[in-house]
Amino acid sequence: MTSRKITINGDRLWESLMDLAEIGAYDDERTGLRGVNRLALTDADAAGRRRVVAWMEEAGLAVRIDRMGNMYGRREGTDPTGAPVLTGSHIDSVATAGAFDGCLGVLGGIEVVRTLNERGITTRRPIEVGVFTEEEGVRFGTDMLGSAVAAGRLTLEYAHTLTDRDGQTLGGELIRTGFAGPTDVRLAPPHAYVECHIEQGPVLAEHDVPVGVVTGVQGISWQEITIHGRAAHAGTTPTHLRADAGLAAAQIIVQLRSLVDSGEYGELRATVGHLIVHPDLTNIVPARAEMTVDLRNPDDARMARAEEALAAFLRDLENSQSGLSLTTRRMAKTAYVPFDDGVQKVIAQAADDHGLEHISLLSGAGHDAQEIAALCPTAMIFVRGEYDGISHNPREYSTPEACAHGVDVLATTLLRLADQD
Repeated sequence: MTSRKITINGDRLWESLMDLAEIGAYDDERTGLRGVNRLALTDADAAGRRRVVAWMEEAGLAVRIDRMGNMYGRREGTDPTGAPVLTGSHIDSVATAGAFDGCLGVLGGIEVVRTLNERGITTRRPIEVGVFTEEEGVRFGTDMLGSAVAAGRLTLEYAHTLTDRDGQTLGGELIRTGFAGPTDVRLAPPHAYVECHIEQGPVLAEHDVPVGVVTGVQGISWQEITIHGRAAHAGTTPTHLRADAGLAAAQIIVQLRSLVDSGEYGELRATVGHLIVHPDLTNIVPARAEMTVDLRNPDDARMARAEEALAAFLRDLENSQSGLSLTTRRMAKTAYVPFDDGVQKVIAQAADDHGLEHISLLSGAGHDAQEIAALCPTAMIFVRGEYDGISHNPREYSTPEACAHGVDVLATTLLRLADQD
């Protein structure tokens, strides 16, 4: 394998990041910072996609868009029949995002191509930069959606019929925004996949190192719970006659924290990120509550036990209160995904050759890489974040130097993988 290494233009990478961050930008009242709200297949996301496609084409990439709206830019190699080395991520965001989540991987990939072009460097294998649809899952309720369909875990038909809270289907929004592409969504297995991403956590900062070599992604379980109670007058209805959906929701939240604190389920994390009660009026006992539960665990067996414990609690809760009924809906479920040792070694060697300290760590967040790992050898590069690695928040921040270091490692890794037989 080649020992060539390359260094990208960090200033140009940063300019691209800041440029894209203005598409869907908003002023966050709580933090006083500039945030990003670019949910999948909204007008803002479509504008961001058009900007990325323009950058790809300016870099000489041949762009194709598939039936999921996943976008790929291809730089040919000297052996066009060779399976490509794929890199990429996503540009859709949560509603309270920063400038780096997903975008660093996409724009970093484009910056690698620009650098290869400027230096007249050819590779044996093609290199492709991918942009996957609805990685966050916040609009259509299933995370890593575009990459999951590309990898074959979910069907195109399932994805196209998913709806947002306004009843808009993903398939309809692909058509509306102009990103219902013509090409087949199922990816032919690449030679390898490497994704560069901000860590979204504090581990790199705690160890005072700039680069993380990611060993895998922990399991994720999403479900929606709907609690049906009975609306009643807040002043005249005795407590013992109430079927209070709001109270039941609160009990579930407390129970989730108890499961975490018990230590019986390993490194379990539990989050209720969405909760709404109906009719949502001051003087009416809630008739219905809707909530989501996000569970994370690096141990599949302990994740299954935690899900069973939650299900048992929900059954007991339903049986303990007259007039109360609960329904659950699975939104997403992914198992722990280990990454390829060989690709991790290439990343670690690239970091060493750039003089960058690194550590190995497990990802607490889900990423497109965990889906593509079903198709080919895969690993990830983590870039250090500031402010305890906070993410999904306008305070999300990584320095220009840290971003450049991460993409230097990406560039050298892609170059070496693309020269492999």
